[in-house]
Amino acid sequence: MLKITLKKGLKRAFLGGMLLLSATTHAQDIGFSQFYANPLYLNPAFAGSAIAPRISLTYRAQWPGLVSAFTTVSASYDQYFPDLHGGLGFLLLTDRQGDHGALSTSMFGAMYAFRFQISRDIYVSAALQATIVNMHLNWDEYCLFPDQIDARMGFSYPTGATPPDKLTKWSPDFHAGLLVSGSQWYAGLAAAHLTQPNQAFYSEDPVPMKFTIHAGGMINVAEESRRQSSLGLGSPIISPNVVYQLQNGFNYFNYGVYLDWQPFLVGVWFRHGLENPDAFIFQAGFQHDHFKVGYSYDVTVSKLANATAGAHELTVGFLLPVPEQKKKVRAIRCPSF
Repeated sequence: MLKITLKKGLKRAFLGGMLLLSATTHAQDIGFSQFYANPLYLNPAFAGSAIAPRISLTYRAQWPGLVSAFTTVSASYDQYFPDLHGGLGFLLLTDRQGDHGALSTSMFGAMYAFRFQISRDIYVSAALQATIVNMHLNWDEYCLFPDQIDARMGFSYPTGATPPDKLTKWSPDFHAGLLVSGSQWYAGLAAAHLTQPNQAFYSEDPVPMKFTIHAGGMINVAEESRRQSSLGLGSPIISPNVVYQLQNGFNYFNYGVYLDWQPFLVGVWFRHGLENPDAFIFQAGFQHDHFKVGYSYDVTVSKLANATAGAHELTVGFLLPVPEQKKKVRAIRCPSF
């Protein structure tokens, strides 16, 4: 029994050290696997892209093998407003790291995406986002450190680690995005942390900027668009996609393809860095009328494969009826998950 408790404590001690390190060094942004189920997080220029009011909910459990080390929940709302010639969006996100949420980060962002047409089929959206970020260090929940370990008695010594002066930090943050779309394709660029706010607990340490480039298309396999079969299935659509992200010198490439055969959608992605593979991502979703639900699982293929237990992600979305408009505006076609 002591061996099991000590083993669990060692995991917590290791995690505590890692969290303490993450509180004093550059951190990486949270990454989602269902990029387009959380469009405002991918690129603020997606605000209002569906024209109709849209609600998106996401739950992600990453690396549950490490004592539920990372748990993230996000919720967003966006809608196109003709009088504003663009879309407004709101994004709420909370992330918990460590056993019982030793380090928690919450953010609330509001964004505006101005939309204009440059040709018959090509639209451009340019967006700005203002965000307030809160970070809280729950010192009592990860008070186990290696210097507390006794070989026979387990964790019995006081730690020499000292908490920071402030356990809670508030920081403003700003993001920007650009989105270009045609009738069957889309591409975008987003930049996060433009002012690089300090979010360290022990010293001055600015958050590194993050750049995202994404692109994809919709290929209708059937001759007639969205014709329903006798089984009630729509025309199959294949959607290849690529997402590239750069932050603090780390490069992440994501290649994926979806098969959208309404009301079902399946997809597979591969994510890797410049030198090391990271994970295969398998996705499945169901969408009917104004409701959709999706699930994805990350199969880790890096050196952490035996310890992390991958990642689970669940998304739910609602597309509400479009308010009456004097001039009809086309929604941007992109995957749902």
